[in-house]
Amino acid sequence: MKDTEEIIGLPEAFLEKMKGLLGSQWEDFINSYEKPARPGLRVNLLKGSPEMLPARQIFTLEPIPWARGGYYYDPQERPGKHPFHEAGVYYIQEPSAMAVVSLLEPAPGERILDLCAAPGGKTTQIGGLMGGRGLLVSNEIHSGRAKILSQNVERMGLRNCVVTNEDPGKLALRFPAFFDKILVDAPCSGEGMFRKDPKTREQWSPENVSRCAARQQEILESAVRMLAPGGRMVYSTCTFSPEEDEETICRFLKNHPECAIRHVEVSDGIVHGNPEWTEDHDPAAAETIRLWPHLLEGEGHFAAVLEKEGGAVAGDRETGRGKGWECPGISRKKLPAEYLEFCRLALRTDFPDRHLAFGDHLYLFPEGMPGLDGLRVLRPGLELGEVRKKRFTPAHALALALRPEEARLCVRIPLEDERGIRYLQGESIPAEMEKGWCLVCAEDYTMGWAKSDGRQLKNHYPKGLRWPAR
Repeated sequence: MKDTEEIIGLPEAFLEKMKGLLGSQWEDFINSYEKPARPGLRVNLLKGSPEMLPARQIFTLEPIPWARGGYYYDPQERPGKHPFHEAGVYYIQEPSAMAVVSLLEPAPGERILDLCAAPGGKTTQIGGLMGGRGLLVSNEIHSGRAKILSQNVERMGLRNCVVTNEDPGKLALRFPAFFDKILVDAPCSGEGMFRKDPKTREQWSPENVSRCAARQQEILESAVRMLAPGGRMVYSTCTFSPEEDEETICRFLKNHPECAIRHVEVSDGIVHGNPEWTEDHDPAAAETIRLWPHLLEGEGHFAAVLEKEGGAVAGDRETGRGKGWECPGISRKKLPAEYLEFCRLALRTDFPDRHLAFGDHLYLFPEGMPGLDGLRVLRPGLELGEVRKKRFTPAHALALALRPEEARLCVRIPLEDERGIRYLQGESIPAEMEKGWCLVCAEDYTMGWAKSDGRQLKNHYPKGLRWPAR
């Protein structure tokens, strides 16, 4: 066997560390780097059932056992270059990463925080399981990544998601004991992604592992302050380092006796963590879980499920906030006439009275959303559109959140019809129908808006998203 560093190009200090940790599994672990990573996608449950995509037989799909609606796909089929991708029918996501949200068990009507959310895979998975009901706050501290997060929230059609760009410590001051469930997919040294993304290898060092472990403790301290009594928190990383995994969780539990680790049954190649990798062989580490690339078809991941003692989360969650803490919004009487006229002429659905104005833009904010004054907010809910020069222009986000039957005018374009590609390229397309705003759909899934003049559809697909001409 060749020198392992020569074969897989990994840092020598990392290889020595992993060899000491894995013992008899070392060779299987190293050999996994000679195999290509298996890509995955996850069906958007806001658009349909988990079975609806394989039933169409568009791609060669194989179920991912630990994720509802998750599938391995053949990379040669390039699902990221398909109209269904633009319509938010599915999200391309690393298979092991899908296991984390399954542990969180999101449910409709809950208040959920995804604290370190970019680029949005886990946020959109949570949103799908919430079914558009409740409040989902999705936060990312880095502004550039927060914009990508917001774009993915839009593409997947989430109606109940607020996107913020804040430090976790500031959010903790604003939302004490507020959330039913919190996901902390913490920034880490990224060792679990070395096979999938070779660039992560260049950033690795023992010093960076230590820095990440310290930062993770700070993030957890903020997160636990925001967790309501009786609430659940899932901590996860995509690294192998015990300092960032078992040791981080055990240290947190020692400092927070009000929290306990929850036992998780494992199967499908997922295994429990190792107490021997903690400073004092803490048995709590045996309740964490690990996903290893040599034991299953996925990359490296770690997770732990924590619960905070106290009464049922469904109790008085407004304690300490006082009357009127919830965002008041705009009364229906004060809504712009141009927007109301658009709703009357273009839609077959009614929105609840939860409207909010950000400048010229109008949003529908989620139920139970508090006031957001003083926070950096990229998306305070579902963007409905913009009023300018006495005209209302519907937002792309609204199109992606609507079902075809919720619009008065809609054109369903079969996948084999070239008009679908022409629309995504920004062209106007022929269609004889009534005049007015029209949803353009790839079969049963909305891609965006167009405006009919009776003979053709003037394209309103966002310029920054348009496909290049062939």
